[in-house]
Amino acid sequence: MNYAISVADRAPYRGRRVGVALVSEHDELICSAFEGETAGGCWYRTLRTKIQELGTRSAHSVYLTINTLSADCSFELGELLKEVCIDRVYVGLPDPALTRYVDDDPVITRGHVHRFSEDLQRQILEQNHGFYTASEQSIDCNPHYSTHRISEAVATRLTSRGFALTRSDVNASRKRSALASLIRQRYGIEPGEADHAVGAALSEAFDAKYGAYDHAYDARAANARWMDDFMSVYRQSSTHSLPTVNILNVGVGAGHEAVALFSDCQQITFVDIAESGLAKISRRIPASKTAVSSAEDLSALPGSSYDLYVSLRTYNSSFFDTSAAAAEAHRVLKPGAVIIVSVANGFLYTQRGCVVPGLIIPGTEFVDLYRGMDTANLIAIEFDSAGFKDIRMRPTSTEIYLSAVAA
Repeated sequence: MNYAISVADRAPYRGRRVGVALVSEHDELICSAFEGETAGGCWYRTLRTKIQELGTRSAHSVYLTINTLSADCSFELGELLKEVCIDRVYVGLPDPALTRYVDDDPVITRGHVHRFSEDLQRQILEQNHGFYTASEQSIDCNPHYSTHRISEAVATRLTSRGFALTRSDVNASRKRSALASLIRQRYGIEPGEADHAVGAALSEAFDAKYGAYDHAYDARAANARWMDDFMSVYRQSSTHSLPTVNILNVGVGAGHEAVALFSDCQQITFVDIAESGLAKISRRIPASKTAVSSAEDLSALPGSSYDLYVSLRTYNSSFFDTSAAAAEAHRVLKPGAVIIVSVANGFLYTQRGCVVPGLIIPGTEFVDLYRGMDTANLIAIEFDSAGFKDIRMRPTSTEIYLSAVAA
């Protein structure tokens, strides 16, 4: 991956910087190419010429920094895969011109494609900063997400408590335990104190971002049928009427979704790390119960007690431990109960009223078109490990739903 990025550095300064490396099963470089290596030529044509000269018909893996579109809007990676049998494909980022999923995109149609790590993705973004800044993948298209960054808010709140961390420090420690460990090492404090400081900072940061959240900036503003999407997923998993089941809703935020979906439900418990959101939902649904807690630690709640666990757009949150959350969800659900979670998979381009799919790459100002699908696949793996069965995935225009049954 590093080599492919270094190859991309050779591209002409004003051109799009794309690098590719073809590697054998013995981890030896077969050949490489970069955009503009030949006058006016794309990386694919240059690599294709080298492959033909070498007589290569197969390779163990290919590393491509950007999954580029050609002038006729076909994927050059797709053309390569038609000509060369390649076992493993590694892709850094989507083409900055992509604003939607395309049917012949090899990253989607091929199945599982390995991705470059986040630090390497950030290097690719830096190489092509101008192209991505001018693209619809820039979150500057959405005022809320470009000005409310969880990592920055957490760093500010930890600093106010005497633990001076930069946004880069926070982005490098994307799990709560890792952030607490960093504070312990840097300031020599006890584990309990560090964990409490991180927990309080996260609670305040999420409260500030979502407590007064303006849903005019939400992708669901462009999808009036999002409630129908949720109910369709629920009906595929359960034959019980929603108001009749005992529900646990984890990650309430400002309460917009909770009120829309669960106002008629008499047996419902709301959980969040931010108290203000819970206070709002208690006022709007007086029959509900609330608990200040994280999805990763539901120890305040009894095991095998709920018929339905719902967590919308929480499992892709910053500093979230999916494995711990899935294990806790399985613990609190009755055997045969249903879990439904969703992964945010779109940001509203406010000036045009359209949704650009994907999730923000941590520490950047850009959306990765493939990141939502990657995240959903990883959650499905954790569900399986936690003991869930009948795992299903349903993409919609604004998020990806996963449902499963507690074994």
